[in-house]
Amino acid sequence: MDNIFMRFPEGKKRALTLSYDDGVEQDARLIEIMKRHGLKGTFNISSEMYSEEGYVHPEGKVQRRMTKSQCQALYKNSGMEIAVHGLHHRHMEKQPLNLCVQEVAQDRLNLEKEYGCIVRGMAYPYGTTSDEVVEILRMCGIAYARTTVSTKGFDIPTDWLRLSATCRHADPELMELAHRFVETDIKEGPALFYLWGHAYEFEGQNNWSVIEEFAEFLGSREDIWYATNIEIYDYVEAYRKLIFSMDGSRVYNPTCTILYMETPKGLLCVKPGEMLCCQ
Repeated sequence: MDNIFMRFPEGKKRALTLSYDDGVEQDARLIEIMKRHGLKGTFNISSEMYSEEGYVHPEGKVQRRMTKSQCQALYKNSGMEIAVHGLHHRHMEKQPLNLCVQEVAQDRLNLEKEYGCIVRGMAYPYGTTSDEVVEILRMCGIAYARTTVSTKGFDIPTDWLRLSATCRHADPELMELAHRFVETDIKEGPALFYLWGHAYEFEGQNNWSVIEEFAEFLGSREDIWYATNIEIYDYVEAYRKLIFSMDGSRVYNPTCTILYMETPKGLLCVKPGEMLCCQ
C-alpha cells in the first residue's frame, strides 16, 4: 500500500485557526482585522461573566468584558464560532465534580440559547484540566477543548479534549513560526497553525501590530484553509471515518463531507457516499 495523506478542502495542505477568550471589547477590533485578511476563529465565552448592561468600565481598565447584548451584536452572523469557557471561569479540575458539570453544561446551554447555535467547543479557563474533567466534557457533548500548551508545531491534533496550540500570539517566535508554516515543503501529512490569546493584551501591551503583521502575512492565501476550531475538528474527524480496502486500493466515504487526500494517483476528492480507486 502506497502512502495516502489527508488534505484539507480543495486539496489544501495548510489550515489556520484562531482562538480568543473572555468576550472583551477588543474582540471587535480583532474580528475586523481577521475579516480584512480572511481569517476565521473561535471566541470562548463565560456566560455568567458578562458585564451588566449599561456598566461603564473604570478608566484605564484593559480587560473590559462586554455585556451580553454587545457580545451578541458582535459575534452573531460574524462567521466566527462561539465556544464554552466555563460558566464562572473557574479552574475546572479544582471544582467538585458536580459543580464542574454545571460549569460546562450550563455555559453550553446558555450560549446555545443566546447565540442560536449548537455549541460543541471549549477553551479551559486558565488552560488546566484533569482526566475527570475530560470525561465530564465528553458526557456534556464537548467535542474539543483547548489548553494553554504550545507545541511550536503544526501537527494535526489526536487528543481533541486536551487540545494544544501552535503558540500564543505573545510568543517571541510567532513570525518565525508563521514563515516556517508557509515555507516548509509539505510532502506528507497536512499542517495546522493554531493561534490563541486574549484580545485585551494587544491594548494592554500597545502591540496591535503583532496581530496585524501576522494576519497580513498569513491571510488571503490561496493555499491555506481558514476555519473555525469546530470546522477543523469536523473535517479531520470525517476524514478519519473513511473506509479503506485492506490493500488500500479503494476508499469509501460514509460521511456527508467532501474529503480530499493525496494518493499515488494524485489529489483525490471523495464525495459523500462515493467509493473510488486510490491507487
